Amino acid sequence: MKINLERAAFYLTCGSAVSILFSIAVSQILMALSLAVLLISGMPLRFPPVKLPLALFMGGTIVSWLASGHIREGTPQIRKFFVFAILLLVASTFRSVAECRTLVLLWSAVASFSALRSLFQFLQVYRRSAELHQNFYDFYVGSRITGFMSHWMTLGGEEMIVLLMLVAYLFFALERKWTLLGWACAALLGVSLVLSLDRSIFLLGVPAGCLYLLWFWRRWTLALVPVLALAAFFLAPSFIRERAVSIFQPHGETDSNRHRTVTFRTGIEMIEEHPLLGLGPEQVKAQFQEYVPEDIPRPLPEGWYGHLHNIYLQYAAERGIPTALFLFWMIGKILYDFGRGVRAKPEVRFILHGAIAVVLAILAEGFFEYNLGDSEVLTMFLAVTGMGYVAAERV
Repeated sequence: MKINLERAAFYLTCGSAVSILFSIAVSQILMALSLAVLLISGMPLRFPPVKLPLALFMGGTIVSWLASGHIREGTPQIRKFFVFAILLLVASTFRSVAECRTLVLLWSAVASFSALRSLFQFLQVYRRSAELHQNFYDFYVGSRITGFMSHWMTLGGEEMIVLLMLVAYLFFALERKWTLLGWACAALLGVSLVLSLDRSIFLLGVPAGCLYLLWFWRRWTLALVPVLALAAFFLAPSFIRERAVSIFQPHGETDSNRHRTVTFRTGIEMIEEHPLLGLGPEQVKAQFQEYVPEDIPRPLPEGWYGHLHNIYLQYAAERGIPTALFLFWMIGKILYDFGRGVRAKPEVRFILHGAIAVVLAILAEGFFEYNLGDSEVLTMFLAVTGMGYVAAERV
């Protein structure tokens, strides 16, 4: 009976991690069921050695929430603590590198179907813009592909994590039964990522993770990267080149560059006013207009002002500098632990290298996106962290 419950907890955890690629509701239902089965089974709870910084981060968030005076408005961020259960579940129910490999392959399969759907969405938007005689770039930036998700940033964040874990598998796994199919899935995910036009992902996050993987796979291949990057730029369709160049030459309000300058400066104002406890969870959006510097002309540029588009500023402004430092202490410890373990046994390297690549990608992309504020991306990031510690235990 105990063995059956243990396997049930594993399958439910695996199902929760996979279903996040198409439904957050299904994922969290399976997560709750897995947690219940895990507790009933009597299996030992194996929490990764990041308990202290994570506890301090959660404690700091609660203190900020209580001190803000906006208890009801900040409750969603307290409820989001439930997502961190996936870290405990993966670390407790996954027992081998083979099980981690199974999750990576399942992620790759489901994400590939999502990417395939996104390509059909792209063709539909392209036809629609042609029918309306609209400039495709301007028409597409506001209605991009989403795959199985509700927003292109969520799709891009999930595809980034899956792609890096898959490439790590193709580079470093000792048993690669699905090499050809794996590269086909990687190509499909790469095309979908580029077509999503998420600059912080395909120009920062994915390159950061891939450069790390190339360094440890075939170091000499890094010399080819500038050549391949230039070739890709000049051979790419014009709208992709426009998107890349828009970092320096934005298309007016379409590319929202000016609005990110506003969010950056406003975030600095928030942090200077509330350095210790921040404004409180969910209060960046609610109080944004009050902290916009006076020298910024109104009306504000077009763009989303619900967060600061930067994880470093967001957590500091929302929850205070100490709480933000607790979070990045945890991430730094993850990198240290995985980096120490990756030099040991070859059979665990693909998991640890992939996990490090994912962390680096999240940190790089995080300069221009509040990626860990997205429950789907956070769930996958924590699942990767859990797999990393399962692998590290085998060292």
